This record gives sequence, C-alpha cells and structure tokens, in this order.
Amino acid sequence: MSVLRKRLGMITPSSNSVLEPATCAMLQGIDGVTAHFSRFRVTEIALDVAALSQFDASVMLPAADLLADAKVDAIAWNGTSASWLGIGRDRGLCDAITARTGVPATTSTLACIDAVRALRAKRVGLVSPYTDDVQRRIGEVWAEEGIAPHAERHLGLRDNFAFGEVASATIADMIRVVAAEGADAVVILCTNLDGAALAASLEQELNIVVLDSVAVTLWRSLSLAGGDIATLMSWGRIFQTMPIIK
Repeated sequence: MSVLRKRLGMITPSSNSVLEPATCAMLQGIDGVTAHFSRFRVTEIALDVAALSQFDASVMLPAADLLADAKVDAIAWNGTSASWLGIGRDRGLCDAITARTGVPATTSTLACIDAVRALRAKRVGLVSPYTDDVQRRIGEVWAEEGIAPHAERHLGLRDNFAFGEVASATIADMIRVVAAEGADAVVILCTNLDGAALAASLEQELNIVVLDSVAVTLWRSLSLAGGDIATLMSWGRIFQTMPIIK
C-alpha cells in the first residue's frame, strides 16, 4: 500500500546552516514526508533599518512562489523575525502566501506561539543568540500576545551565520538556567541555533517542555499538510500535542 506523500516547503534565511540538516534529520525514516527549501538573503539580526528591511515581504514571497512550483502541501517561513518585527507581519505574510499559491502557510514565530498555547505553558523562558535590544523587543512583542517571558538568556550576537556555530552545550546550559528560574517551557527562539536534538533529553532531565524553533516549525507545517505529527514524538513532547485549530 503506497504512503500518501506530504511535501513541506520551508522559506529559509540564506546564512542559516542549521534548519535544513535539522529538519532532514527529524524526517529521516519517516515514510512519505519530505522537506523542500527556498532561500532569500538574511545575514544579520538587528533593529537598524538595513537589518529590518531584509524581511520585507517583497523578497520573501518569490521564495514561496518557487516552493509552490514543487506542489508542496504547506509553506513555512522558517525564521523568527516577527518576534521583533511584530506578529502581524507574519500573519500578513501567511495570508499573502496562501492568496498567491493556494497553499496553507505558517511561520516559526506563529508556530512557537501556537505550541505554547497548545501546551498551556504558564512560565515561558526564551533562549536566543540575539543582542540585548533585539531580546528586549522580543519580550515586548511576545507580551503583546499574552506570553510575557518568565526568564530569558541570550548571547549578544548579531551575525546570523555565527548563530549556527554556537555549541550545543552552550544552548543546553542556557536552557538549564532559565529552567532553574522557574520556567515550565523553554523556547529556543532561532532557527539557526542547533537545539532540536537537545529537546527530548532536556525535557526528561528538567521535567519541562523544550520548544526548538526548527522542530516546532516542522510540527506546525506537518499538521497543516495533514500529516501525522505523532511519527516524530521521539523528538519532544510537542509532537504528542495537537495544534489549536482556529
């Protein structure tokens, strides 16, 4: 009996070296689900005009058009930029993608917020590689969604490629610190931090939920495509949780 194939389209920052191999590692051995990637230029994360303009919809939508050529079943902007640009940016982007392509769409930020709500987490910790001002802005944006960060740690980095060079041990230590401060869920808020493989073991060690941005984007994308998220449950508790359908 043939397996109904699900194709997942991922819009990817050009300097990201983590999300593609992490996504493919999670899908290894999962019959009938494939990930497909389309890039646009992103090299730094900051709040100045040049850095913010990297995420204009006019440069992101052509990447979605190319993914639609592969007849994907869902499209995700696999990046967290709305966490400092404002959640409305991602909602508008998703609407525009679906209007152009007819394909349901999500983003990493929207998926992370959906995951926090689906899990009913009350004390959310945010772990990121970003600079002080970006991290402060993220806290403000998430608070506007009713998810004021309970604790946070960040690395003060601006260069997007450098995020992918952060050691897994460093990420794990940041998660342990915010967990020790009382977080019941920790979001690794960056799709270029190599945290997906840490989630399941740290959840067991710390008795909290660990929501890696790449893993959660896959969770939401596969759900949108009508796939079985439970096939990925070894990668963390989120894959045992159904999204809230609005």
